[in-house]
Amino acid sequence: MAYEQNQLGTRGFGAAGGVLETASRNRVLRNTYWLLALSMVPTVLGAWIGVQTGFRFFAGSPFVGLLVFLGVAFGFFYAIERFKNSGIGVALLLGFTFFMGLMLSRLVGAVLGFSNGASLIMTAFGGTAAIFAVMATVATVSKRDFSGMGKWLFIGFMVVFVAAIANIWLQMPALALTISTLAVLIFSAFILYDLQRVVNGGETNYVSATLSVYLSIYNVFSNLLMLLGVLGGDRD
Repeated sequence: MAYEQNQLGTRGFGAAGGVLETASRNRVLRNTYWLLALSMVPTVLGAWIGVQTGFRFFAGSPFVGLLVFLGVAFGFFYAIERFKNSGIGVALLLGFTFFMGLMLSRLVGAVLGFSNGASLIMTAFGGTAAIFAVMATVATVSKRDFSGMGKWLFIGFMVVFVAAIANIWLQMPALALTISTLAVLIFSAFILYDLQRVVNGGETNYVSATLSVYLSIYNVFSNLLMLLGVLGGDRD
């Protein structure tokens, strides 16, 4: 009788622990979605200011600009990770998204130079939103474990990154289109991978989760916009 009571008690504590763990994961996921939505505000603001002021980030020296950009970005990454458990981490994340909006402004300004530029931007936004919705749904509903994709996605990212650097000098339009197409596919899969990590408890900090997903969304949008601008831009 005592053994049976002990077993029931253990199961009760196990069930309660499972409920608490699920609630914790849902809270991280919910906070990630809220912070993602909030992060779009400084991104749009940064892009708008960049377009209005004609912001150019080392336009005359793309390679130097890339090095400085990476230095600033990794500085933000370090600081955000350092303060991810406090409000400072959230503020740093929002500051980073403003910086990324500024960096996006050159592409946005170029697309707005087309007569159908505003339509192309809205199409890219809608496409990105649709991709995010699909990947978020699959990450939440699917019972399949996508954690094995991590190393392959990282390899794919490195290939695209090296090709993008090489194309700074090669200036090959076909290669640029290929890079953007692959980037959309790879970062769409990263959204799925990162969100499922939150769902499964692999990522327990919503600031870190937001940073990862934000970077994927940013890259999906910017590369979609690049493709639409090249393939559908109308100067008439």
